[in-house]
Amino acid sequence: MSDTDDTDPNRQADLSRQAIDQVAVTSALGAVVAVHSRIADNALTASLLGTERGGHGVVFREDGLIVTIGYLITEAESVFVVTASGQTLPAHVVAYDQETGFGVVQALGRLDAPHVEVGSSADLQVGDPVVMAGYGGRSDCVLQKVIAKREFAGYWEYLLDEAIFTAPPHQNWGGTGLIDRHGKLVGIGSLFVQHVGRGGNTNDANMVVPIDLIKPILDDLLMYGRVQKPPRPWLGMITVEHQAGLVVASTVDGGPASKSDIEVGDIVAEVAGQPVRELASMFRLVWGLGEAGVEVPLTVIREGEHVDVYVNSADRNALLAAPQVH
Repeated sequence: MSDTDDTDPNRQADLSRQAIDQVAVTSALGAVVAVHSRIADNALTASLLGTERGGHGVVFREDGLIVTIGYLITEAESVFVVTASGQTLPAHVVAYDQETGFGVVQALGRLDAPHVEVGSSADLQVGDPVVMAGYGGRSDCVLQKVIAKREFAGYWEYLLDEAIFTAPPHQNWGGTGLIDRHGKLVGIGSLFVQHVGRGGNTNDANMVVPIDLIKPILDDLLMYGRVQKPPRPWLGMITVEHQAGLVVASTVDGGPASKSDIEVGDIVAEVAGQPVRELASMFRLVWGLGEAGVEVPLTVIREGEHVDVYVNSADRNALLAAPQVH
């Protein structure tokens, strides 16, 4: 994992990395489609992510398969995509993977769009020029620079060992394609974040999921709709890093934490007797206890007192409306 970063997104990239293949990148823009989904009102994620979602996706195989960011299509009951030419087609959800954050959809018909070649996110270096491409061609793409490659932890029980951070940010980032200087797909846009560099400087940036993460799991996603391995324990607990510690901001309705003695405002101090101060360490300790269903012992600080709480974890995927496997 690279721990380097470039905290000034306005500084020019190294001269050796300046060249961008304009023809290849322009061709890649045609592979970006709009993705729209409708989610049932009673879906688990409806209150958190909404019931009408829209963003982007990228055609990344000759058969018209589209990769996007998973939150756009999680529990979707209907999906449609729009190509650069204006063609609109219904699509079905092939899979979404909670661990990586990817989603995959397939248009129900022949797409009037090219596919982009998949590159290597591991080959990206801090300082490299990239293009973050949304639906709309040149009018919805941003010339960026890779400013960091480092660990990322999200409050929704999500962790990447090495995410890609780019700036200046794309303002409509969900499902955008990160295109390298050779016109190859190297990541999918996930978030708008405040990136803090080594010097303490804060910059607006995008967090991008590296495309390499989908390569070893794609066969499972296409065949089963999910990765074939034991599911991680899920708490359904929204926890944020704060000066006071790891504070429970809320719990997911119907999730394990909501059925336990956890209270909003609790500060998570220990997992199974091990002290925690960061989300990443908390998640790794929880996941290290065993498979979904394992009891997770937590020690929380509540009104200045240490309180032991036990949460019976669950398989998050079992509570989500599953994609239809074709």
